[in-house]
Amino acid sequence: MSNATAALNAPILPTEQTRPFRAPAPVPHSEPLGFFGFLQTASRNPIEIWGTRAFKEPYIEGRWLGVPNIVVNDPQAVRHLLVENAKNYVMQPLRQRILRPLLRDGLLTAEGQLWRRTRKAIAPVFTPRHIAGFTESMAARSENARERLSGMTGKTIDISHETTLLTFDILQATLFSDDIASEPDEFARSTSDFLGSMGRVDPLDLLGAPQFLPRIRRLRGRKSMAYFRQLIGDTIEKRRAQLERDPEGVPADLLTLLLKADGLSRDEIEDNIITFIGAGHETTARSLAWTLYLLSQAPDEREKVETEIDAVVPSLEHPSQYLDALPRTRAAFEESMRLYPPAPSLNRTALQPDQVGDLKIPAGATVLVMPWLIHRHEMLWDRPDHFIPERFMPDRREAIDRYQYLPFGVGPRVCIGASFALQEAVIALAILMRSLRFDYTGAKQPSVVQRITVQPENGLPMSVRRR
Repeated sequence: MSNATAALNAPILPTEQTRPFRAPAPVPHSEPLGFFGFLQTASRNPIEIWGTRAFKEPYIEGRWLGVPNIVVNDPQAVRHLLVENAKNYVMQPLRQRILRPLLRDGLLTAEGQLWRRTRKAIAPVFTPRHIAGFTESMAARSENARERLSGMTGKTIDISHETTLLTFDILQATLFSDDIASEPDEFARSTSDFLGSMGRVDPLDLLGAPQFLPRIRRLRGRKSMAYFRQLIGDTIEKRRAQLERDPEGVPADLLTLLLKADGLSRDEIEDNIITFIGAGHETTARSLAWTLYLLSQAPDEREKVETEIDAVVPSLEHPSQYLDALPRTRAAFEESMRLYPPAPSLNRTALQPDQVGDLKIPAGATVLVMPWLIHRHEMLWDRPDHFIPERFMPDRREAIDRYQYLPFGVGPRVCIGASFALQEAVIALAILMRSLRFDYTGAKQPSVVQRITVQPENGLPMSVRRR
């Protein structure tokens, strides 16, 4: 195991945080699950398959249906696999069997030349200059959300539903210039249904069954998938007509760039818009909800964030300054993504034999790089299951190895919208928390499940009150 994180393993002093909150998560099992136990558990909730060894050891080797499976937790090995020798590792077939029915040839699932062409077409939208230009819209839509939630004071809401509404509003304002015509609550419900059912692991996926066999668990999501496809199809045709009428007058947003990109078919454009709506905004929505929940369970940490927001935000001239000016707010969000990573697995298949230190990787092996494990690994983090935003403050942040914290992935396929998501999240938190406070009202701690994202199984009920 790399020793690059030795400073991080030093105990955090009691004066900094005496009783940190232990974030809920499935309890690792101590005995092997067996074939049928694994099949059942992985189908119900994939993050429940992991035993105690997975959070203690740098590598774990096993086999599934005769294929070598290697779990890699060592940061330097992650660097080798996903950066230095990334060309040797392609998307794992199981991952593709789950995601391709939803996203088809979107950026998250495309490979080879199609992926390179799509990424090149989209990249101009996510330059620092462009993202800074989005921040006014991010702030305006966050203010709208604050006003809406202010009218709900004294009531209990599902904050994960509300953050879904907010991030969709920001997404369509910035990347699609408000051209996606959808009733917000219907969109939020359809998103939950779409990703909750279509993103589930089916036993047939685990067994490598052909795609023509129906996945019963996903049948419920077909209606919501048809809704999304119709919504995006109408949006594309509307913008295409605008381009024909007035090519100079259309906004230079993601939708226009996709329509002007060389070599992208109509279906591929649709697939990428679905990817950004379904997977792109959903990850930020879940992370925002988890952050508000965690802060509600750690009043001392919430008070620190509120104090920072109250002291700093009134003096800021533009929303583009929020990210750098609010390090504690950002730290709370980053710690939330550590405990509940937006993308809990980055799984690959080795094309050719490889070796990392003493670890030999045969051709055809499944290599599992799991942020869910790495982010909670006992050899990498002090009190890994506890909510301690302090570890992401500027004076500590540099001690975190680049390859032990992977909320947006790493290497050539790192999330193209990472900077966008960070700006959006800090702006949203600053505006909501400046005047509102959210308290968790569930009878018990939320159950944590993996679908496409890591999410609360039955939402996050929270009361709203004015500060």
